[in-house]
Amino acid sequence: MPSLVPAAGGAFPASPLRSLPVVDVAFLLPHLAVALLIHPFLLHVFIIIIIIIFFFFHPLLIPSLLLVSRHCGRMANLSGKKSLNTVTLVFKLPYYTQWGQSLLIAGSEPALGSWNVKQGLSLSPVHQGNELIWSGRVSVVTGFTCQYNYYVVDDNKNVLRSESGEKRKLVLPEGVQDGDVVEIRDWWQDASEALFLRSAFKNVIFNGSENAKRELKTTPLNKSLEPEDIVVQFIVSCPRLGAGSTESPWRGAGVAVPIFSIRSNEDLGVGEFLDLKLLVDWAVNSGFHLVQLLPINDTSVHGMWWDSYPYSSLSVFALHPLYLRVQALSDAIPGDIKDEISQAKKQLDKKDVDYEASLASKLSIARKIFKLEKDKVLNSSSFKQFLSENEEWLKPYAAFCFLRDFFETSDHSQWGRFSQFSKEKLDKLVSEGTLHHDVICFHYYIQYHLYMQLSEAAAYARKKKVILKGDLPIGVDRNSVDTWVYPTLFRMNTATGAPPDYFDKNGQNWGFPTYNWEEMSKDNYGWWRARLTQMAKYFTAYRIDHILGFFRIWELPDHAATGLVGKFRPSIALSQEELLSEGLWDFDRMSRPYILQETLEEKFGSFWTVIAANFLNEYKKQHYEFKEDCNTEKKIIAKLKNSSEKSLWLEKEDSIQRGLFDLLQNIVLIRDPEDSTKFYPRFNQEDTSSFNDLDEHSKNILRRLYYDYYFARQENLWRQNALKTLPVLLNSSDMLACGEDLGLIPACVHPVMQELGLIGLRIQRMPSEPNLEFGIPSQYSYMTVCAPSCHDCSTLRAWWEEDGGRRSRFYQTVIGSDDEPPSHCTPEVANFIVKQHFDAPSMWAIFPLQDLLALKDKYTTRPAKEETINDPTNPKHYWRFRLHVTLDSLLDDKDIQATIKELVTSSGRSFPGKVDGAEESGEKLAKVQLNATH
Repeated sequence: MPSLVPAAGGAFPASPLRSLPVVDVAFLLPHLAVALLIHPFLLHVFIIIIIIIFFFFHPLLIPSLLLVSRHCGRMANLSGKKSLNTVTLVFKLPYYTQWGQSLLIAGSEPALGSWNVKQGLSLSPVHQGNELIWSGRVSVVTGFTCQYNYYVVDDNKNVLRSESGEKRKLVLPEGVQDGDVVEIRDWWQDASEALFLRSAFKNVIFNGSENAKRELKTTPLNKSLEPEDIVVQFIVSCPRLGAGSTESPWRGAGVAVPIFSIRSNEDLGVGEFLDLKLLVDWAVNSGFHLVQLLPINDTSVHGMWWDSYPYSSLSVFALHPLYLRVQALSDAIPGDIKDEISQAKKQLDKKDVDYEASLASKLSIARKIFKLEKDKVLNSSSFKQFLSENEEWLKPYAAFCFLRDFFETSDHSQWGRFSQFSKEKLDKLVSEGTLHHDVICFHYYIQYHLYMQLSEAAAYARKKKVILKGDLPIGVDRNSVDTWVYPTLFRMNTATGAPPDYFDKNGQNWGFPTYNWEEMSKDNYGWWRARLTQMAKYFTAYRIDHILGFFRIWELPDHAATGLVGKFRPSIALSQEELLSEGLWDFDRMSRPYILQETLEEKFGSFWTVIAANFLNEYKKQHYEFKEDCNTEKKIIAKLKNSSEKSLWLEKEDSIQRGLFDLLQNIVLIRDPEDSTKFYPRFNQEDTSSFNDLDEHSKNILRRLYYDYYFARQENLWRQNALKTLPVLLNSSDMLACGEDLGLIPACVHPVMQELGLIGLRIQRMPSEPNLEFGIPSQYSYMTVCAPSCHDCSTLRAWWEEDGGRRSRFYQTVIGSDDEPPSHCTPEVANFIVKQHFDAPSMWAIFPLQDLLALKDKYTTRPAKEETINDPTNPKHYWRFRLHVTLDSLLDDKDIQATIKELVTSSGRSFPGKVDGAEESGEKLAKVQLNATH
């Protein structure tokens, strides 16, 4: 199937035929058929053209070419018995494989394995010119039809990669007879070609379009075949193209805002699922096809505001009770409870979200309503269906919440006999007749109503042709339902984070356990597949948080508090033999904290003796090592807080902690805790005195090994790792997938994302191009989402005010003015930057709502810093930003909606209600066929 979107870089590779729109080729084919029938001698020329097209220009034009040939001599039926009429199918596909890989076809019929890949039709490779052609043949009866796909497999026929998009369908032309040879020439269906068959387009943007119905019909042969005849049948794929339309890449726009940040006339101090209906209305009026949210799963681990962090899930399946609208729990809420709701509205109507108060108020009110109508709800058919469809995760979740509250901790290692999960224990915990069964049912009840309310909002969005885009967090809290139920899927002695990057020069430590990918692969990543299936109930698109983690994850020991001293997993370590061969032998010197007395004096001044006495041992003259009770970052934190000597450093605890961390991190190599003969270069090793005090020879070797470890030797390993895991995610739902690919990006990432049809992210202040301070939106590739900011950095207004020098450079190099830039981000400046992103070639331009409100003075009265959602440098950041204006009032502001919609329409991006060729045709897969005989 040809790619209908440009390749990375924004354009198709240059070629004579590729300048033709696909629809023009489709239009020419019927005329060509007539010409061939009127002038049969043209067929010889035509076949030559076909060969040229096949070998040089096929990716754009023809996804499938079918040739039927008839041979003069047929073998007689010597037995005299009536035999089945058979046809020989010959499949051919150009595809380059790596060593140890091969191709096969699996299909719906027994001849192709009945979808059992291991019994599929194996193909053999032959070099033809510059291409490697895989081919195979099989005999079938005339009238044969089937569905099929191509697969890349290893020597044991394990699937390494499969085609994307819909299954291929083979329907032989009528008139094919016994003994005919049918040759099918296909092209691999890349994931990017199937994007417009995803639910975001198929069921939302293009839903209801008359041309969205797809049908593949064969054209019967209009004359009898002679022995020398050849039938040529084309199947041309034209997603999104209707009659008369021209080929131009589809582009859309969206708005991003966390649920908790929404303010409405109905909420109780925090945004709620039903508020999404208002947001969808505003999005439609502003010309947006998409609303993007942060994660919405329950995060109630600590029972305090720390749980405001939306990426630390208590359960990857349960929805957060924080987003419940209690007024919608019943149509018969008593007057006293209504009064309580009204009072809560007033008390919680604050500038920022009061996480603890809002959640406590909602749960308190919900319990009262639950007591009144639990029998009615729990006995309803819709509730019973919900419980039946979700019990695999819902029952463990409810049991976990009960045990968490009973033991007053989410740390399931503290739950005695319930520390180890088992099905038998679960059944007893949730069984009817127990004293706590109402508690269990209350958690069912809350999740049921959350499901109903979010489903209502999601259906409303689909009806309005607005995509709801969710967020798939990279990790789960180590004290979560998932680590309790599936402990073998996690490496609980480790933590997940990110190496130093734009967000934090010291790296990030998110605290999540890393994944045991080997264990997850045993059931083909069933836990991940279940997560995506659950998300797809509400969303038609999703963001893969920290997609780099599916290539490799930054793994830290669980005793680390920061993100600096980690290693990539998986990765090829520096072996002891390798280091010895390079002349590096003093492993203790390079892997232990390098602490000299002069360093202590320089870092702590006269206070160094107090530090040395309390935290260090002098193991040789003027050389120190940490004491056992403070030789990790978490131990240092604990000792600073709990030591009997803490009065000595009470007023300077933070600076002392930072200094002690610096000492602990003053190493060159990290020794593998599971294999003492393996080492990893410490990130930014040249920033350490441990490195700088080495001899020049050692430093040069370490520089080379550092570059090799981080930028060379891992690339193939990381590519293979991603190609094992990401296709499973992508194939487990029909949602459109986007990957957050910010940070330290390995060279293999973007090619793999392109290969899998994953849309990347481009933030102007974090350019992926080297030697650029600011990204250039006009040069972004099509397969991207572009945005001026995101939730993990300051807003457009705050960024503008943070750094005067940077502001001046941006004003000069991007805006193109030598004038003094305004100190504040005026609506004119905001308009320029926002317009840059609307006009970009990116498939999607998605804007934080705060950046859009900067287009109007009226909404810029709040200090810009207060609009920041997250500070990645602070692991205990309070996620509480709340809009200072209600969605109800924003809907009444026709001016700003008109301003934004004008930016959408002038950029050529699609918007709800737009009628053009691409929109009308929807996700139609037009099939244009030609039968030509001679």
